[in-house]
Amino acid sequence: MSTKIAIIGAGGMAQYHIDGFRQAGAEIIALADLNEAAAQATASQHGIPQTFGSIETMFAELPEIDGVSIIVPNKFHAPLTIQALNAGKHVFCEKPPALHAADVEEMKDTADKAGKRLLFNFNNRARPESFAMMEYVKDGTIGTINSAQAKWIRRTGIPGIGGWFTNKALSGGGPLIDLLHMVDLAMFLMGYPEPDHVLGQTFSDFITDKNFKGPWGIPDNADGVTDVESAAHGFVTFKSGQVLSLQVSWAEMVKREEVSVAFQGTQAGGKIERLFGSDGLDETCIDSCELYVQENGNSVNRAISVEACEDMGRSRSAANFIMAIEGKEEPLNTPDQAVSLMKTIDAIYESANTGKPVAC
Repeated sequence: MSTKIAIIGAGGMAQYHIDGFRQAGAEIIALADLNEAAAQATASQHGIPQTFGSIETMFAELPEIDGVSIIVPNKFHAPLTIQALNAGKHVFCEKPPALHAADVEEMKDTADKAGKRLLFNFNNRARPESFAMMEYVKDGTIGTINSAQAKWIRRTGIPGIGGWFTNKALSGGGPLIDLLHMVDLAMFLMGYPEPDHVLGQTFSDFITDKNFKGPWGIPDNADGVTDVESAAHGFVTFKSGQVLSLQVSWAEMVKREEVSVAFQGTQAGGKIERLFGSDGLDETCIDSCELYVQENGNSVNRAISVEACEDMGRSRSAANFIMAIEGKEEPLNTPDQAVSLMKTIDAIYESANTGKPVAC
């Protein structure tokens, strides 16, 4: 029998979860959203048979649900995840894991007690480039990664002014928490070392300037709150001696949108990169994956060829959730890693607020 999945949240990311779940052979039997009209529209578009305006009602009427995906504003990730785990469901939660590390620890503890899988949509781990680079990490080609640089930078990428993205109470912050993918990917390639100290700074230039909005058509809310950063920079030292620098922004004076992790290992260096065109859309991006080595006294840069993946691993990440439930594949991420990532994000915000380094 196929794994039965319900989706909580009718937002734009639902299409990737749906595609990935179905690729892995799962059956999507319901979609719940407080906005029932949105739930019905998304369900109709994707052929999902039942919709609900209440999660409690959905769980009561469909006890056969094996797992849920959670696609809602960040503030609700932790409570909905905990509710679903306590109802005996596996959970695939959108990023970020929660607003703070303490919330993720509670989510982890609940999953442990329930004996259920808890995965997060760190989809850039599921990109073909990341799979390929991780093989070079595993086979020793790269050696130990001493240092890495994580970037997700945008020149014009504010996702609507006054909406939930720019409301810290709902989102937890701006691009630092929204675009944490490359920080996660860098730490993943480094072996997820334990953070030691963090130094960070945030900037709010341009955050209310409509000239710096992104291309996604998310409407502004004139009565809404805008109290998050537009850019963040930081430096992390790990107890292993490794280091990580990071730069993330929605609005910053850079040449173009860049999504990348570069690293320097004891045997080789490398870089995974996506460069966007002026429209900021996936269809016009340029992906690359490279390995840097010394051979016979020569500097050799190897281009790693992989299949194209326009959606940055989003569908493949969702498919991994199903295969992990079914025991067909190891999960691409763990709650422990999510806790460590959020401790790092928390510490960067704390350092920015205090102007001092923060011990993790």
